[in-house]
Formats: sequence, structure tokens, C-alpha cells
Amino acid sequence: MAIGVINIKITDTISFLLLPLIYSLVMGLALYLIKSVKFIGPKQAKVAEGVMVLLIGVLLAKLAISSGQSISAIFKVGPALLLQLLGDLGTLIALPVALLLGFRREVIGMASSICREPNLGIIIDKYGFKSPEARGVLAIFVIGSIIGTPFISLLSSICTSIIPFHPYAFAMASGIGSASMNAAALVPLVHMHPEIATQLEAFAGCSNILSFCLGIYMCIFISLPIAEKLYKWLSPILGKGDAHIDDGNDHAPDAAKDDDSDGLSLGKLRRWATLLLAFSVIVTVGNFVGYHTPLIDTFIGMMIISIVTIVGMALERVFPIHIPSIVFISIIGLLIAIPGMPTADLVAHYVSNVELTTICTAFLGYVGISIGKDWEEFKKIGWRGIIVAFIVITGTYLGSATIANLTLFVTGMI
Repeated sequence: MAIGVINIKITDTISFLLLPLIYSLVMGLALYLIKSVKFIGPKQAKVAEGVMVLLIGVLLAKLAISSGQSISAIFKVGPALLLQLLGDLGTLIALPVALLLGFRREVIGMASSICREPNLGIIIDKYGFKSPEARGVLAIFVIGSIIGTPFISLLSSICTSIIPFHPYAFAMASGIGSASMNAAALVPLVHMHPEIATQLEAFAGCSNILSFCLGIYMCIFISLPIAEKLYKWLSPILGKGDAHIDDGNDHAPDAAKDDDSDGLSLGKLRRWATLLLAFSVIVTVGNFVGYHTPLIDTFIGMMIISIVTIVGMALERVFPIHIPSIVFISIIGLLIAIPGMPTADLVAHYVSNVELTTICTAFLGYVGISIGKDWEEFKKIGWRGIIVAFIVITGTYLGSATIANLTLFVTGMI
């Protein structure tokens, strides 16, 4: 946060931003990889990975509160939020490229989705864990986990400077079903348009929830069948079959989730509270360094966000029907911030002091440490897999932004 945002100009009109979240991720990764650093190793990476599950809730709570504050604007642009989900089909443009690069049936797993956790489940369930399709989706998952977040941050900053779309469209496009990539894509946009930061956070948060809830059906019923058809048509023409994804990738991503099968306990609540207290202190100090916000107000804002996170995580474990904590956190955050609610003014006053950039910067420090243990796996995938992953991310981001901007224009919102 002390380094701040570095604006690198490519031309007079085109530039991209280097953000604190990128420095944080790189430094966290370096701490793991530098052999002379003895206090960061596999054990600490495992702990960091487990903490990330809780901290994703913090990101979601912040975005949900922004959504509540801008609920009227969300209703006005509702059609654009829904239709931009069709932009997820933009991942399919990676399929012919992957074939030209030498992949075979792996391309179905690689190009049918953004390849996050729900999509992994779909592919593994349909084709089997040892299948080439599963190896493909796992490869993109690993790449996305390691470099997807900084890549989409740079992509967002470049696109917003060269493509004349409305900021609302880019905010909606950032909701691709990954909390970390969602926030990373949003941060450059908020930095460029601070006057509408709350609305941008609201649209991004709602878009990400929709992608999480409906994206799985988009994959099952639309993108995956299309990917299979495209492979059948294009593989005889473009397929070379000389690329290989090592079977070393055939480990399911260990999300290191705090196991919810054992329900809720007082000890678990204490661990969550302790971790979130520490994280809140980190964010409060970082916020002061980067934005000179009042320490007490920022800390109270983080406490509100942390309480929403803990309540949402707890409800997932005690509710008789399994509903992901992401849903509870989003609903609670939205409700307490809706104008007219007794809590709205208090929540808006304190949480508005907490910058999304600071939360992301602190969060990605943990991400950098946790992905260090996957570095060897990442190197095995090779440069061709990285190219495909970049196209997958770019395709879904630009596809969603294009549809959202067109819908906003047609409906008279811009």
C-alpha cells in the first residue's frame, strides 16, 4: 500500500495499472519460493490456503454491502446483469487455439468454462477424474489460481483505457464466478472512477453472485455441449495432438476448506473471530497507509464486514438444507445496507471507509503464500497451457463486457 498504484503508459491514450494487490501476491509467492526463508514453507502455505476460504467471505461481504447501498441502480440495470452471463461463452474462443497448440480432448475441459471449482465438479463427474477433459480443466484451474488474478487485473486496466465501454459494463464483466478475480478486475475500475465506486462494486458483486449461482447451468446445458460439438467439427482440421498435460495434474484442488461436515462449534467460531480480528488490523493499517482514512472508523467498518462473514459461515453449517455461505453472506450484507433499513446509515458510514483495494491487497498476500506449493505443478503445464488460460479469461471478460454494454445502450441506461 505504501508503494501505491503505478500507472505505466504504453501510448498517450493507452496505459495499465500496477496495483498493490499484485505486489502483495508476488511478495507472498517469493517468501515461499526463496529457499533462504525458513519460516514460510508447506505448513504455512496450507494454513494460508485455509484462511483464504474465510477471507473470500470478507470480499463478498464488502461487495454485498455496496450492492445494498445501490439496490435501486441494480434494479434499473437488471436486464444487463442477467444477459451479460452469456458472455461466459467467450471462453469457447480458446478451443480452436488450443487445438492448434496441440491439445486434443483436453480442450473440452479447458475451453468450456472459466474453470473454477463448480466447473471442476461438472467435468470430473461427467468424464471421470483420469480423463483428458479433467486434466484440461485442472490445468486451467492451476494456472488461474496462480496467475489468473494479476492477469485479469492488468487486462481490466488495459481494456478500460482502450475500449469505449461504460464503466458499468466492465464492472458487470468482472463477475466471472471467482471472488479473487472478481475483486482484482474491479480494483482498476474503481481507481479510475472513484466517484461511482459504490455502484461499480454493487454491479460487480451482483454479477459474481449470478455467475456463481447460474454459471453452473450455463456450463452444463450450453457451453459444454457446444465445446463437444466444436471439438468434433474442428479436431480433424486443426488437431495436431502433440501437446501433453502431465498426469501429475490429476490431483483434485484441495481448497483446504474448514470442514463443514462437523457442523459448528465454539472453537471454530473463536478461530474465525481471531483470524478476522488479525485481518481487520492488517486492513485498517493498510487503509491508513494507502488512503489516510480514520483508523477507528476503518476498524469498525472491518468489524461489521467480519461479523457478516462469520454469521454467513455459521449459517451454512447449521441450516438444515445445504446452502453455500456465499449466499448467506451476500443476502445479509445486502439487507443491512439497503436504504431505509435501521442499520443502513451506520453500515454505510463505517464500511465506506474500507477500500476494496486494501482488502484485496491483504488477501492476495495469503494467496501468494498458498500458491507457492503449486509452483512445480504450474511449471509442468507449460507455455501452451498458459496461452489457453489467458484466452479463456480474456474471452469471458470481454464477452460479458460487450453484452452488458450493448444491453445498457439498448435499454437507455447509458
